[in-house]
Amino acid sequence: MRHRHKVKKLGRTASHRRATLRNIASALIEHHQIRTTLAKAKAAQRYVDHLITYGKQNTVHARRLAFRLLQDHQLVKILFDDIAPAYNERNGGYTRVIKLGMRPGDGAQLAILQLVGFEELIIDDQSGKKTKRKGKPKAEKKKAAPTAKTDQKEEVVKEKQEPAGEETTEEVVEETPAEKEVEENEKAGEPEKEKAKRSKSKQKTEVDAGEKKSKAQEKEEKDTGEKEAEQKSKDATEKRERDSKKEKKTEAKDEKDKDQNK
Repeated sequence: MRHRHKVKKLGRTASHRRATLRNIASALIEHHQIRTTLAKAKAAQRYVDHLITYGKQNTVHARRLAFRLLQDHQLVKILFDDIAPAYNERNGGYTRVIKLGMRPGDGAQLAILQLVGFEELIIDDQSGKKTKRKGKPKAEKKKAAPTAKTDQKEEVVKEKQEPAGEETTEEVVEETPAEKEVEENEKAGEPEKEKAKRSKSKQKTEVDAGEKKSKAQEKEEKDTGEKEAEQKSKDATEKRERDSKKEKKTEAKDEKDKDQNK
């Protein structure tokens, strides 16, 4: 028997049950109304009532306790700034459960869980939504397509019906010799300008190529100089090592000779 067992397990483990209640409470704080099963709604009522009492206290400790349950700073702010002040004159009964009947399929009882006093906001949100008209746009498009084809056919027929004997008369304007000279000069001047542009572009390319070559030569000279300096330093170090080895050998021989003489 379940005497004095107040916890509704909801067929879940403790951690899973806490997560479901946290999700239901966060959704209710955000949207002011949710649709769920009757058992979950009744279990979440106590959870949400505790959160709203924390919000009415409006202390740092209460905020920390609310954050421990919600795990979201933004929802805690909404709870303490927007929802809790609306219940300053109400002692309990912050939520309402409305039964909706059985769910087709598994037969579970559905219900709406909502915050008391926020029904007007929900109605305003639903009234502000735009309703779409139900129609048959596909049929209209199909009907509009043949009309365009018929218009094209009518235009083609009209063009064919025009008399072929009529010829378009074009006015011929004779150019004066002064205008002809100006046009010839302009035509002759165009290639000269193009030639000048080409020559300038060639000069620029040549200058750029010369600069690149000079830079490459300078780099090569620097590299060769550095290599020669490195080789010279290596040769000097090798000579020093050889000389030091020779000196050591001679000293060792002298010491041996002295020992033999003794």
